[in-house]
Amino acid sequence: MRLLEYSDGKLSFTEDLVHNIPSYAILSHTWGSNSEEVTYRDIKTATGEKKTGYKKIWFCAEQAKRDGLRYFWVDTCCIDKFNFTELTGAIASMFRWYREATHCYVYLSDVSITGHGDQIGVQLQAQWESAFRASVWFTRGWTLQELLAPASVGFFTPEGYRLGNKSSLEQQVHEITGIPVRALRGGDLSQFDIDERFKWAESRKTTREEDWAYSLFGIFGVFIPLIYGEGKENAIRRLRKEVEETLGRQRGSLSPYRPSFLLLIVSIVMP
Repeated sequence: MRLLEYSDGKLSFTEDLVHNIPSYAILSHTWGSNSEEVTYRDIKTATGEKKTGYKKIWFCAEQAKRDGLRYFWVDTCCIDKFNFTELTGAIASMFRWYREATHCYVYLSDVSITGHGDQIGVQLQAQWESAFRASVWFTRGWTLQELLAPASVGFFTPEGYRLGNKSSLEQQVHEITGIPVRALRGGDLSQFDIDERFKWAESRKTTREEDWAYSLFGIFGVFIPLIYGEGKENAIRRLRKEVEETLGRQRGSLSPYRPSFLLLIVSIVMP
C-alpha cells in the first residue's frame, strides 16, 4: 500500500507499505475526466497541481491534518495504473484498505451549498439534502464498498463543509440506497443473502463494464482474476460461481459428517 504524506505543505509518497502501516485517511469520490484526474506520475513529477482533480486531493490532505492524520490514500494517484500487477493487487485489497482507514471522506462534487456558520446545518439543510439524495456518488459501482467498509464515513461538499456522517445521515442513506441499516452500521455482510447483496449494486454503474463485478469482491469476500474485455455478464457469471463455491466450501467445513449422517438415516428407513 502506497500512501500520500502531507508535511510542510507538500505532498509525497511513502514507500510501498506491507507492515506497520500508519493511521491514514482515505478519499471516496467520483471520477471526472481522466485527463483532469491527478495520477501517480503527476505526483511523482509534481505536475498535477493545475488539474481539476487536484482540489479534492488537497481537500483530503487538509481534512486529514485537521483530524490529526499525516497520511492519506486516493485511488487516482496512489496506484500506478500502468503496472497491471499493482492494479490487480490494489483492487483485491481495496475493501480492506477502506475498512482499515481511520476516516473515510466522501467528496460530493455535485452537492454545493452557500451560507455560513450554523446556517449550513439548519436553515440550508433542505437545500443540500435534495442535492445529497440526487448525488451521482450513490450511483457508482466502486462507491458501494467505500460506503460499507469504513466505520467512519463523513460527507463533504467541494467547499469543505461537512454535511454529516454515515451515522447522522443513516436514514437518508438507507432510503437512497435501499441497503439495510444493519449493513450500514458495520454488520457482517456474509449474513446477507447473495442475491440481496447483488441487488445493492443493481442500479450502479462503472466506466469499464467488468468493474461492476470486480467492485463487489469485498462485498462477497472473494477474488477472481481480472479479465478486461470479457464483458459484464461473463464477469458476473464468474463472480457468482466463485461466491457460491466459496459458500459451499464454508458450509461443508461446518458439517463434515453430514453425508455419513444422511446415509445412516437412509439405512434405517430403508433396511
